[in-house]
Amino acid sequence: MNDYRLTPDEFQRFADLIYRRTGIKFEQKKMYFVAKRIEKRMEELNIENPLEYLRLIKFADSNGGEFQNLVNLLTVNETHFFRDFPQLQAFAEHCLVQVVENKNKKGDGTIRIWSAGCSTGEEPYTLSIILHEMLEDISAWQIEILATDIDLNALKKAEEGVYESRSVKDVPPEYISKYFIRFKDKYIIKEKVKNLVSFEHLNLFDGQAIRHKKGFDFIFCRNVLIYFDEVSRRKVVDHFYVALAKGGFIFLSSSESLSRITTAFKLKRLGGHLVYTKE
Repeated sequence: MNDYRLTPDEFQRFADLIYRRTGIKFEQKKMYFVAKRIEKRMEELNIENPLEYLRLIKFADSNGGEFQNLVNLLTVNETHFFRDFPQLQAFAEHCLVQVVENKNKKGDGTIRIWSAGCSTGEEPYTLSIILHEMLEDISAWQIEILATDIDLNALKKAEEGVYESRSVKDVPPEYISKYFIRFKDKYIIKEKVKNLVSFEHLNLFDGQAIRHKKGFDFIFCRNVLIYFDEVSRRKVVDHFYVALAKGGFIFLSSSESLSRITTAFKLKRLGGHLVYTKE
């Protein structure tokens, strides 16, 4: 099939469907990006008319597999280990310390973290490394790092735990030998890091599925909500509020303002860092 360009009307039909099902908003300026991904799937399926492909994913995709194939192509998985170091420093040196102190007082030996929009796994594995560094006796804790994403291809790569040098460019050198196995030009996550992390396919816009997520001490949703519009963001963040335990902390990317979405979380200053918590 030749380089077929979607008409603005065809693009809008696809964009509306994607938005309704995922909360991800594609504006007209993203038309070329979206069209190339649609075209790729049409070529794979030998479909020549975009509206025929649209009918397929709307009405003949009983298990949602083809829509998922398209979503896999549309999601951007740009990440690396120890991304946004100052924020991770706030988590490690202040928020985690505070939560651990409160847990010790109550005799609660659990730590639960949700990495929402985990992409190819760098974020949850980074959090696992931080826990190994910060907790004196990590084996005394029952730790769960739940890592979720809408992109099945990204999750598969995350579960493999094998990375290129670009992904580890910000990892402190002493952590490379401690938490990775170097094999040729690859960096393989060690099992002790992987053991704390479990991966799950999840659409953050799926209210029924997300409703079951509760009792987390920390939620990380960094560089995810930028793909949502205001309505979608508020819906997802409202779910996060329910999912976060009292005294827990939520982290968006440093370029995202939680206070513009909701006033439910309290902004606090810990050690020179501004963090959001649920009181």
